[in-house]
Amino acid sequence: MTETIAGIQIPDSALAREATDLVRDAASPLLFDHSRRVYLFGSLRGRAQGLSFDPELLYVGAMFHDLGLTERYRRTDQRFEIDGADEARSFLRRHGISDDAADRVWTAIALHTTPEIPLHMSAEIALVTRGVELDVLGIGYDAVTGAERDAVTAAHPRPDFKNRILAAFTEGIQDRPATTFGNVKADVLEHFVPGFHRGDFVDVIKNSSWPE
Repeated sequence: MTETIAGIQIPDSALAREATDLVRDAASPLLFDHSRRVYLFGSLRGRAQGLSFDPELLYVGAMFHDLGLTERYRRTDQRFEIDGADEARSFLRRHGISDDAADRVWTAIALHTTPEIPLHMSAEIALVTRGVELDVLGIGYDAVTGAERDAVTAAHPRPDFKNRILAAFTEGIQDRPATTFGNVKADVLEHFVPGFHRGDFVDVIKNSSWPE
């Protein structure tokens, strides 16, 4: 039976059901509910903008976007966004999804913390970012109605979400601080990890091996 929340249908294909089970098994309830809200808010933004998008691809992008924060999927040698992107692409390829579509989802996840750029790319890429920005940062909060927000959060509540998502970010990236250079997650470690030293782009240039 197809589930509908705030007028948005949750994809009910075998692929989507397997994606749901994978994320539910690997992620905390906090990250699972957040990922579902990202899909719902992204879909609502896409519908309001009249965008044509593949719900199944958007669903996998939303559901896998924070897998790199989980104990099972996180690595220490690359950005957490790439952990989830790599797993999503492998997952989609195993299900016979074309390389082009799988790469689109990879890009959606890899860029979801990069301001502005994904919004100028294909709909699935843009809408993962729209969903993340709305749920985490409140960007576009008034672009969906109060009734829509209430329906989404009734299905997937966000108790103490601001503090708990910051704790999840910290836990997921504190063992790879170098991967936060030049991106917004450096802010998280600066707030919550004692002794963290933020990389400085100007220092990197001035201290490079070039004599001039």
